[in-house]
Amino acid sequence: MVRRTRIQETSETGLKPGAPPSIQIGGALKPLSSLELAAIEAQAYDILSTVGMVGLPAEATERALAAGAWHRPDGRLCFSNEMIRNALSRAPRRITLPGFTADRDLQVGGSRVHIGTGGAAVQTLDAKTSAYKDSSLSDLYDLMRVLDASPNIHYGVRPVVARDLTDPFELDINTAFTCLKATSKPIGISFCEPDHVDPIVEMFDIALGHKHAFRERPFCMAVIVHVVPPLTYSAEGILMLEKAVKSGMIPQICSAGQAGATSPVTLAGALAQGLAESLAGLVVVDGIQAGSPCIYALMPFISDLRTGAMSGGSGEAAIANAAAAQLLAHIGLPSTVSAGMTDSKMVDAQAGYEKGYTVALAGHGGADMINLSVGMLGSIMVASPEAMVIDDDMCGAILRSIRGIEVSVATLDLDAVERVVTQDGHYLGEIETLKRMKSDYHYPALADRQSVDDWVAAGRLSIWDQARARVAEILAAEPSAHLDAEAEARIRASYPIHLQP
Repeated sequence: MVRRTRIQETSETGLKPGAPPSIQIGGALKPLSSLELAAIEAQAYDILSTVGMVGLPAEATERALAAGAWHRPDGRLCFSNEMIRNALSRAPRRITLPGFTADRDLQVGGSRVHIGTGGAAVQTLDAKTSAYKDSSLSDLYDLMRVLDASPNIHYGVRPVVARDLTDPFELDINTAFTCLKATSKPIGISFCEPDHVDPIVEMFDIALGHKHAFRERPFCMAVIVHVVPPLTYSAEGILMLEKAVKSGMIPQICSAGQAGATSPVTLAGALAQGLAESLAGLVVVDGIQAGSPCIYALMPFISDLRTGAMSGGSGEAAIANAAAAQLLAHIGLPSTVSAGMTDSKMVDAQAGYEKGYTVALAGHGGADMINLSVGMLGSIMVASPEAMVIDDDMCGAILRSIRGIEVSVATLDLDAVERVVTQDGHYLGEIETLKRMKSDYHYPALADRQSVDDWVAAGRLSIWDQARARVAEILAAEPSAHLDAEAEARIRASYPIHLQP
């Protein structure tokens, strides 16, 4: 028997050996040192206690004042460190984000990495003609169906605006219904007006089968921009937030300052302001309902300072969002960051490398949720189902890299080395090799691993060709049947639904 040293039965990823490979825990990448984290956090607290916020509606302001906030002589609303820390102590660190069906539930928090869509693209890329066209309700449905069939995409925040609908209420109702019908994964929508929240929740109750059912299974997040940087509350966003919390929706509230434009040009300064704006949202949520679940989207956007345009695929965006994930984990709030927002207008090498490193850094940084990460092009102005399936392939590899390397007695088997080198001379026939083929290795669905000769013989198919075929296959298949036909009929009879049956 070969002697072996003791090895702790826990891998570097924080997972026990044999833990489900579907769970990926990030956070190994730490862009900020502990001293740097403390400095940025302190700056955020100082911003809220000295500079403060403006724009909070009267009712929310009264709650804040009663909890210890105060007005500066110029009217700006300030918050004490103690007030923020008290709200933090009541805020859930981990949240169950339900799917429409229980098998699609997500556990958000603790740096468990989940990848999803997001944004409000106004165009889609036609795969046949390479032309850009205004996005429609049917485009939204197709994208969400592709999402439903993509194993490495965990949730779906509405990726496109249905520009064929002009009435704000019909737009919100149809967006919610279309996302609901297309996938049983957790979804997220935004609202044109606060008064649209309650009718949509009532529609979700019908979908789930009884009154108040959505409160028991809130499968749809309310994606709310609660601040307009720099340091200004969105009054309408706060009213939506109040409606959402009171209806049982889990809000995802967003600070998205653009460095050098609506937030400081330095990445540290942009992160500090963004964290202050996130904490300003926390105080409001705590005032509405202490301890209410909420997900905090800290998305430091980057400007190309030569033109002022947003640059979603930059190296600065990659490291800033990874740092944002680290900051939110540091203070103990469930996090969302942005990644995958390539500036390329087509699925090309630029799109690949910009998406690859931005999503990888966000995941390794420990983001609980990564919005805008799949299917988007042109600085999130264009969406493409073909890009989405390619990105799903990419995310499978990224998630595998986040899972890390298991270091244990089982994976450092000296007896196996002795046996192989003195007998067969290779590990192909080893029981452990066969056992770990699927558990330890990820195999892409689209990416080509053939030899050059085999690839040529097979027709020289590019990944774009493969993606077009995959999207066609998904859309030709029967759609998900999670929404009961009788419930759908009731919804169609009660609301102005435009999506064709």
